[in-house]
Amino acid sequence: MTHLDCFHCGEPADGEPPITLELDGTTHHFCCQGCKAVCQTIHSEGLTGFYDFRTEPAVTPKQLTNAEVNRLRELDHPLVQESFVAPVKGAQEAQLLIGGITCAACIWLLENHMKQQTGVVSFSVNHTTQRARLVWSQDQAPLSDLLIAIHELGYTARPYQADEAEQALKAEHRSMLIRVAIAGIGSFQSMMLAFPLYFELVNDLSPEFVSFFRWFSLLVATPVVLYSAAPFFRNARRDIQSRHLTMDVPVAIAIGLAYLASAWVTIVGGDEVYFESVCMFTFFLLLGRYIEVQARYRAGLTGNALAGFQPTVATLVSGDDTDIVPAHQIRPGDIVRVRPGETLPVDGEIVRGESTLNEAALTGEYLPETRYPGDTVHAGSVNGENPLDVRVVKAGAQTRLSGILRVLDRVQSEKPQVAMMADRMAGKFVGRVLILAPVVWIGWWLAGADNAFDITLSVLVVTCPCALSLATPTAITSATVRLRRLGFLPTRGHTLESMNTIDTVVFDKTGTLTRGELSLTGIDIVGSMDETTCLKLAAGLEKYSEHPIARVFHRRDTAAVENVENHVGGGLSGQLGERPLFIGHRGFVQQHVSTPAPSAEPHQGMEIWLASDREWLACFRLDDQPRADARAAIRALQDAGIRTLLLSGDRSGHVEQVAGMLGIDEAIGQASPEEKLAVLQKLESEGRHIMMVGDGLNDLPSMAGAGISVAMGTAADLTQLKADAVLLNGQLLQLVEALKTSRQTRRIIRQNLWWALAYNVCALPLAAAGMVPPWLAAIGMSLSSLVVVLNALRLGKAPAQPHQDNPPVGAQALS
Repeated sequence: MTHLDCFHCGEPADGEPPITLELDGTTHHFCCQGCKAVCQTIHSEGLTGFYDFRTEPAVTPKQLTNAEVNRLRELDHPLVQESFVAPVKGAQEAQLLIGGITCAACIWLLENHMKQQTGVVSFSVNHTTQRARLVWSQDQAPLSDLLIAIHELGYTARPYQADEAEQALKAEHRSMLIRVAIAGIGSFQSMMLAFPLYFELVNDLSPEFVSFFRWFSLLVATPVVLYSAAPFFRNARRDIQSRHLTMDVPVAIAIGLAYLASAWVTIVGGDEVYFESVCMFTFFLLLGRYIEVQARYRAGLTGNALAGFQPTVATLVSGDDTDIVPAHQIRPGDIVRVRPGETLPVDGEIVRGESTLNEAALTGEYLPETRYPGDTVHAGSVNGENPLDVRVVKAGAQTRLSGILRVLDRVQSEKPQVAMMADRMAGKFVGRVLILAPVVWIGWWLAGADNAFDITLSVLVVTCPCALSLATPTAITSATVRLRRLGFLPTRGHTLESMNTIDTVVFDKTGTLTRGELSLTGIDIVGSMDETTCLKLAAGLEKYSEHPIARVFHRRDTAAVENVENHVGGGLSGQLGERPLFIGHRGFVQQHVSTPAPSAEPHQGMEIWLASDREWLACFRLDDQPRADARAAIRALQDAGIRTLLLSGDRSGHVEQVAGMLGIDEAIGQASPEEKLAVLQKLESEGRHIMMVGDGLNDLPSMAGAGISVAMGTAADLTQLKADAVLLNGQLLQLVEALKTSRQTRRIIRQNLWWALAYNVCALPLAAAGMVPPWLAAIGMSLSSLVVVLNALRLGKAPAQPHQDNPPVGAQALS
C-alpha cells in the first residue's frame, strides 16, 4: 500500500475512506476535513501560490469549539479592546500575536487572505516576533469575524499586550544591538587598516597612503564614538555632576582622549593614531554589557511577568446575566465568572463550580491544585477545565498578587550592605585611577617614552572597575529569582544577606509544622457495620455542617441521610430510612443510645463518635497532623548543623509529641507571645543567630525579636508584612534550599569580588609598565566583566531536589 502524506500539512493521509480534492486536474489527499477546507479556501481565493512558495508544511488546522468562538466574540467588547486596540485615521488598529506560522509563505498567505476580508484596511505580520498589525473599519466588520478568518486558515490569533516596562526594555535592547553592530563594524574596518601598519605587512607605504588610511579610520571611528559610545559620555556627565564616580567616567575619558588625540594627529600630523583601539574598546565594552543585560533580563525578577497575570477586565455575574466590566470596577461581594483558560482577576471564594487552578504565579508550585466551592482562590491563578463563579473578597491593589508585586518592588529598591560596599569600593577605585593615570603619563613622558599616551590609555581602560560594580547586583538578582521559583519570597533587601549566619531555626507549631486543620488519623469500628459504611454515614451527616470537624468528612462518598439537625456544641442527628443516626462528642451521643459507651484507648487529639439509636458504630480519631515534608525539613536542617526548636502556645503534651515525631532538638509549650520573645532574647544573648518561622498573629512579637522572620504563605497579611520573607507554598523543605541559596550567594559574591580585585591589581602594574596595548586592555576588561556575570548566573539554575522521596515543587516540577 502506498503511503500518502497530507497535501496541506504533511501528516500521514491514510484514513479510510480517503479524503481527497481535485485541483487543476490533480487529485490531492488530506489527513482531515480541516486541511481539505483550508486548501479549498486558499484555492477559491486564488492563493495557490502558497503551496509553491512554502518551505515548511503548514500546521494542521484545529476546529474552533463553541466556547472558543464565544471567547473570540468577547473581544468585540469595547472594554476588552481598550488594552490592545487604538483608533487610527477613521479605523481601528489591533496588535495581535499569531500562532502556527512555519515559514515566510504563511505570512504571504495570511496577508493576502486578510486583504480579501470585508472591512480590512491593512494587515501585516512580523516574521521574527510573529506579531501582527491589523487595521480595520469597525462599522464594516467586528474584530471577532476577522480573527475567525485567521483561524479558518489553521492559524491562531490573540491580543498582544506589552506593558510599558517591556516596551522600554525592547527599545533599549534594539538600541543597544544597533550600537554594538556599529561598533563591531567600525572595529573590523579600523583593524583592517591598522594591522598592515602595526606589523609592517605592507612595505614602502607612501605618506599619502598612511594619511589616507588615517582619514578613512577617522571616518569609520566617528559614528562609533558619537553614537555607540554616547551612553558612556552621558553617564559620565551624570556621575561628575552628582559627584558619584562609576566605571563610566574612566571609560568616557579613555574613549574621548584617544579619539581627540587621533583626530589631532590625522589633521595636524604625528606618529600614532588610536582609532582601532577606540573602536575595539567601545565594541568589547558594549558587547560585555549587552550580554550582561540579556543575562540579567532572562534571570531578572519577574515582576513584569507577574503583572501580566492581572487581567484588565472581568465577567460580572448579575442573576442569570453576565457583563464584561473593567477589573478596577469590581467590588467585594460581587460575583465574577472565570472561564477555562482565563486568569482570576480577584481574590475570593468559589460559590459555584469546581476546577483545577495553576497557582504558579503566586506560590511557585507548577502542579495544578483542585479547588471546590467554599475554597479560597487568588488573583493570578489560571483556571483549568471548568467555569467558576467566585465571590469577590479582595480586588485591585488589595489582592495577594498585588501585595507580592509591591514586595518585589521594595526588595529591588533596597540595596543590601554588601552591594553598597561594592559600590563604595568601585567609586574609590575610579577616583584612584583618575589620579594615577596622569601620574603614569607624566612619568613616562619625563622618561622620554614615545608611547606615554598609549600606556596612559591602557591604564584607564584595563582598570575600569566594571567587574567590581557587577559582582554583587548580578548575584543578588539571580539568587532572588531562584528563591522566587522555590516559593520563598524575600520581603526585605537584607534578607538574603542575613540568612548566611543563621544557626538556629525556631518553629511555631500550629499552621507551621502542622497543617493547621484537623484530619482523620484513625478509625475504631465498635459496631456491626464496616469501615466504609461508617465513613459514608458520617459524611452524609457532616455534609450539612461547615464546622471545622465536619470539613474532615467533606469530599467523601456519602450515604443518603435525611432530616439532619445541628445540635450546637454537641453534634448532628439524622435518619437513614427509618434508623436514627447520631455523630458528635461522646457525651452527646451517649444521650441518644440505649447501650453504654465502649471504652477507647487514650490518645492525643479528638474523638468523634458515630452511633444509631441501638448501637455504637465507630470512633473517629481527629488531630492536626504534621506537614508531609516537616520531618524531612527538620532532618535536613540538622544535617546542615542548624539547631531546631519548637516554640508554641499549645498544651505542652501535644507540643512534645509533635517534637518527638519530627525529631526536633528542643520543645517549649504553653508559651505566651511575651514568653516566646523572652526565649528568643535568651538565645540571642548566647550568641545564636535565629530564624523564626511562624503563622498566626500571636507570632508577631517573637518574629520581631528574631534575626530573620519567615511567615507561612497561609499567614495573615499583617504577619506577612512584618516578616522578612514569606514561604508562599508552605513547603518547609524550601527553607533548607533558601538557606543553601543564601550561603551559595555569599560564596559567589566573594568569588566575584576577589576575581574583580585580583584582576585589577594584576592588570594595573602590567598596563602601567607598558606591557598591555590599548586594544588588549579593552578585551581584558570586557572578559573580566563577563566572567563575573556568568559566575553569578549559576545561582539562577533550578536547585537540586534535597530528598528524592519528596515530590517535586515549584520550578523543579518542570525539570
